[in-house]
Amino acid sequence: MKKSIFSLFLILVASIAFAQVAPQPLFKPEVKKVLFLGNSITYAGNYVNDIEAYCIAHFPNQKIEFINVGLPSETVSGLSEDGHAEGRFPRPDLHERLSRVLAKIKPDLVFASYGMNDGIYLPLDLVRFQKFKDGIQWLHDKVVASGAKIIHLTPPIYDEVKGKKIGYADVLDVYSNWLIEQAKKEKWEVIDVHYPMQRVLDAHRRLDQRLGIETSFALANDGIHPAEAGHWIMAKSILMYLGAKEIIKAGTVQATLGNIEKPDAFLKLITERQNILKDAWLTNIGHSRPEMNKGLPLEEAQSKAEALEVQIREMAK
Repeated sequence: MKKSIFSLFLILVASIAFAQVAPQPLFKPEVKKVLFLGNSITYAGNYVNDIEAYCIAHFPNQKIEFINVGLPSETVSGLSEDGHAEGRFPRPDLHERLSRVLAKIKPDLVFASYGMNDGIYLPLDLVRFQKFKDGIQWLHDKVVASGAKIIHLTPPIYDEVKGKKIGYADVLDVYSNWLIEQAKKEKWEVIDVHYPMQRVLDAHRRLDQRLGIETSFALANDGIHPAEAGHWIMAKSILMYLGAKEIIKAGTVQATLGNIEKPDAFLKLITERQNILKDAWLTNIGHSRPEMNKGLPLEEAQSKAEALEVQIREMAK
């Protein structure tokens, strides 16, 4: 009898200890659809894929639909420089499609990443800056009015060494600072990805200089579009903001997927699934940007995605 009681006591202690260390889901139970809005950096989708991979690996029982409708070249300011895309088309404006996006997807949570294109790669100008601020305020209000929650991302960095547009890095500093200020003044939810990227870039450049390396380290070879390392900094900043503090030292998303036997294959399946769905959603919703992939009919894309989902979930067991 005493042995049984003691065994029960040990089980109880172990259960309490496990409950204290078990990671808490990053999203509330009522969050079923998470939408990502943005430009070509969001459309590339690496940071979105990283976030989904982490969430499925660590919280396989929480079923969330991560939907990426980033649109290359897009602005929230409505601005477009003369001769954009060699004169083939002006930059698309989020104002043209946002109502359809919200009506068709009905998200519970929206991540919005704008700013990179909104200063149209020119030095700081107060009129352009005001257009950006007005566009972000409009976006914020529209999403909140739809019943969804919105989390803004500061824009990724612009690398003048690679991109050659002198003065544009300062523009994105100003845009980022304003968004961060809204978190304090207006109680907006804002995740800073800009300065974490800047700190990594600066540290590598200082090391290159000390070592006499001429080819400077870059997060984005064209100054704009981050490679995988840059996307991981974005994803990591978002995940840590949501509560995944333990990943602070992780250099890649694969390093956070220790419970997955083949993390590269796992991430590849998630990426394949996302690529099918994002083009299908963009085509279904409609947009004003030419020269985009034509997506599959949405139902066909969702059917293909479900088949991939089975494989993804099997790997995450």
